[in-house]
Amino acid sequence: MKPAPDAADLDIEQPDALIAYLRARGHIAPDETPAVTVLAGGVSNRTVQIDRASGESWVVKQALEKLRVQVDWFSSPQRIHREAEGLRWLAKLAPPGSIPTFVFEDHDAHVLAMSAVPQPHTNWKTMLLAGDVQPAHVRQFGMLLASIHCRAADMSSTVSAAFDDQSFFESLRLEPYYAYSATQVPEAADFLTTLIADTRAHPLTLVHGDYSPKNILVHQDRLVLLDYEVIHWGDPAFDLGFSLTHLLSKAHHLPAQREPFAQAARLYWQVYAQAYPLVTMELEARAVRHTLACLLARVAGRSPLEYLSAEARTHQRRTAVDLMHAPTTTIPELIMAFIERL
Repeated sequence: MKPAPDAADLDIEQPDALIAYLRARGHIAPDETPAVTVLAGGVSNRTVQIDRASGESWVVKQALEKLRVQVDWFSSPQRIHREAEGLRWLAKLAPPGSIPTFVFEDHDAHVLAMSAVPQPHTNWKTMLLAGDVQPAHVRQFGMLLASIHCRAADMSSTVSAAFDDQSFFESLRLEPYYAYSATQVPEAADFLTTLIADTRAHPLTLVHGDYSPKNILVHQDRLVLLDYEVIHWGDPAFDLGFSLTHLLSKAHHLPAQREPFAQAARLYWQVYAQAYPLVTMELEARAVRHTLACLLARVAGRSPLEYLSAEARTHQRRTAVDLMHAPTTTIPELIMAFIERL
């Protein structure tokens, strides 16, 4: 076994280096050699699973400065510590069992460890792309987000102070999704730049910022929420638009399942609106605009949806821009308008 690397040089995807690091920091015993599995799929972090002989399993994440996408996209590795803070707070705000347990963080190596979701579990995005759309999961998805938004708003004096820095949301969402898309789709530029300003003007509650099926694991039919690096005090309409985009884009991608996905989008909004008492007509109208912006951003921004074909991306771009010219004011109207245009 090699000696533990300096924190600045640590690459947790190298098993020998990671084990030496964990031993040196006292996280595992000096003679312990856990199994290390590199987990694929993330663009902004190195992620591995540690399985210990005791039966305990951790997921260890290390933030990357340059994200793994085709175009240049940078963000400070300090965001891993925002994620650690989000992990600790969400354990208080979200329904029991829906958030992993915090284990440790390291400010020198920009590393975070949390409990691994027990096996067997399935990524919800994988299930949805296979056409497995279960209303019970959709209801949980709506209730989970409403619980976070509602409880954080009730504790605004303490939660807002912990998450008032929006720099990671700016560098990982507003710039690569909205501002970059505005440079690629000039006819949408005014819509997007206005929405950016509007988003900054409505700091109402704790916003996950990456609320999507890829960040949900299904274990024993319960949803577990992951990935909190862009969590911030902001506009809940962004979470709604970002998440609705994934349901509608899958309706686009899977024509045979188009109606189940449309029903899922309507159910998701219905559950959320009934559970979050601060929903207003203005918030719903902003959620509509965020949905349109994200539908465009996921085909024209820095992080396009990988499952949409080039032809589908062109069609979704055209559809989103068309709907931006005269956006609806309600989510059900938007769902109907988008599905009709498919």
